Amino acid sequence: MSIHDALSGGFWAWLLNEARFHISGTNGLMILTFWGVLAFAVVLTYLRSSAPRSFHGLLAHVLPPETLRHPSARADLLFWLSRRIFMPLLVLPTALSTVTAGHTAYSLLGYFVGVPQHAPGQLTPWLLVAFTVTMFLAYDLSYYTYHLLQHRVPILWELHKVHHSAEVMVGVTKDRVHPLDEIMNRWWDGIIPGFTYGIWLYFAFDPVELTIFGLNVYFLRNTVLMMDFVRHTHLKLSYGRWLNYVLLCPHYHQLHHSVARHHWDKNFGLTLSIWDRMFGTLVVPAPDEDFAFGLPEGEAGEYQSLVRLHILPLKKIARLIRRRSQQRAGGLLVPTTD
Repeated sequence: MSIHDALSGGFWAWLLNEARFHISGTNGLMILTFWGVLAFAVVLTYLRSSAPRSFHGLLAHVLPPETLRHPSARADLLFWLSRRIFMPLLVLPTALSTVTAGHTAYSLLGYFVGVPQHAPGQLTPWLLVAFTVTMFLAYDLSYYTYHLLQHRVPILWELHKVHHSAEVMVGVTKDRVHPLDEIMNRWWDGIIPGFTYGIWLYFAFDPVELTIFGLNVYFLRNTVLMMDFVRHTHLKLSYGRWLNYVLLCPHYHQLHHSVARHHWDKNFGLTLSIWDRMFGTLVVPAPDEDFAFGLPEGEAGEYQSLVRLHILPLKKIARLIRRRSQQRAGGLLVPTTD
């Protein structure tokens, strides 16, 4: 058998099967939706921009050279590749916190209300819609609260600086998250949804078959979350006045990464803008407003390498803890007089 025959009968058949698997069923629908969302954002922002109406103008709008050549973009790509190593570790915290929170909610209801006298049953389609909506709201609120804590708790902020140190936005910037920060984030994101799930389970609704009219509910959630890629680009996409009142459009989140002082600690939401409106943390950018991204006082320059993105936050946390310990020790010293 020739090398060509071996490749034809082995490698190419495997490659064809892999391609068929990834472009069929739910996987194919996810890929198609992702590229559809991205194409929508590109076309809409291009038509609203002043870029030349030509192929080169479109290409420069989608892939601006000054962005692609920036050291921050290179650091983002390397960090995204290194993140693949930690991916298996990110599943366990969510699973543990979700299961624990769900069991806790179920047990508390059983203690205060009484043990349910019926076995859990499957949800009807409309109850499953309600289940999906409540779980989505729980997840979005969970994201908002942890994001707020990342900016308010000094140790969490040192980890979160990794994400804010990006000086340009290239899509995969969304994954520019320190592994420790992401593990804690995943753990936190299991608590509120876990409690919500436990409440549903207590009332005899066991959503075993998580589909709504044939579509998996996690696919529906991931479809919405795909916009997370777009909002970490330079594409200043707005949904329009009325949709922006409920949804946090990419342009609103890009303001969150701004180094301007009046933009600090604003627009914490993931998908919905309602939490920022409720808690007074929303700032609406001017139409097509430009932002300088990064950290104040040029601190972002310290993070533009793969090693520094992983190690620097740990060093700064260690210094922070040591400083706090010294301050406490100093406070315990009783001044003496001669």
